[in-house]
Amino acid sequence: MQRRQFVKLCGAGLAAFWLPSLSFAAAATEQRFIFIIQRGAADGLNTVIPYADPDYQRLRGALAVQDINDTKLDSLFALHPSLVTAKALYQQQHALFVHAVASAYRERSHFDGQNVLESGGTRAYQLKDGWLNRLLGLLPPAQNEAIAFSPTIPLALRGNYQVDAYASAKLPQPSDDLLLRVSQLYQQDAQLHAAWESAMQVENMADKGMQGQNSQQPAALGNMVGDFLSRPDGPRIAVLETGGWDTHSAQNSRLSKQLSDLDTLLASLQTHLGNHWQQTLIIVATEFGRTAAANGTGGTDHGTGAAMLAFGGALPAITASNRSWPAGKVIADWPGLKDSQLYQGRDLHPTLALDKAITALVSAHYGLEPGKVARTLFPASS
Repeated sequence: MQRRQFVKLCGAGLAAFWLPSLSFAAAATEQRFIFIIQRGAADGLNTVIPYADPDYQRLRGALAVQDINDTKLDSLFALHPSLVTAKALYQQQHALFVHAVASAYRERSHFDGQNVLESGGTRAYQLKDGWLNRLLGLLPPAQNEAIAFSPTIPLALRGNYQVDAYASAKLPQPSDDLLLRVSQLYQQDAQLHAAWESAMQVENMADKGMQGQNSQQPAALGNMVGDFLSRPDGPRIAVLETGGWDTHSAQNSRLSKQLSDLDTLLASLQTHLGNHWQQTLIIVATEFGRTAAANGTGGTDHGTGAAMLAFGGALPAITASNRSWPAGKVIADWPGLKDSQLYQGRDLHPTLALDKAITALVSAHYGLEPGKVARTLFPASS
């Protein structure tokens, strides 16, 4: 049996998460980094809302978010009212938002856009590995094995540095007696015994993190992720994949729920990372944005320019070393929402490059030379 298959088998008792999957990679550093993928093209215009742009209300109509008095960030932007924790983090300078941002991808296919987002290429399927896996090569030697809590490892983590999979399956929980017998069976086999002990350690960390809660809830997921990343022998890098952002219809209610879940996840991560929150950077990004104007079904369609969100107690230190990316700010070269200012007459025009934003934050977070980070993570655009 291949080692990865064995770890998958041992993970059979883990219930499905609220978020489709979770991936871990370990690196010998006290810095923590979490990359949250918003699959489906999240609507940046109703996440970080340009309320003072006179064309926002005209384009969005009934989709325009109105209840923003308590979530205004500055004279132009406000947060969606579901993002209560995010607003508090912004006020503490533990958040920054990058608007009118996009990868190099300019079409509107989810699959191709996500491929570019995760691989770091300038076009779909140009690169075979993920930019986050390549980042591991720039960090100190790994302390622990890389682990993916998903049936398949997300492209962002695929590459030369191994990431094992820990997949859930709808099988009954094994009894303690069975686990003891298997442990005894593998005791004399060095390879299988090591794999078994590793799988049991992961199971124990997962059980502790869930603390009897429903694993489909974002708070419980945050508990578990925080527990993993807080352990001295735990991983230091995590990737979370979130779905449900493709809001072609009924967007107001659906987006409100999505953002509320994201906000709950952030709150749980901050709580359960404890003191390690000060060493944590979280980046939230999507494959592309949505149309500036509402469609005829109460939603928006595939667009271009989007919003990138960054959180973490490490942001003040990142700001100190790279003042071009200040915490507690919205970073935007705002293009405007007049019809003549829209990309192809329909989308928020991207004025900032997603790869540049990621490079700036990640290089400052790890104290790495930005040029080297850019060439490694995004070689096609460097």
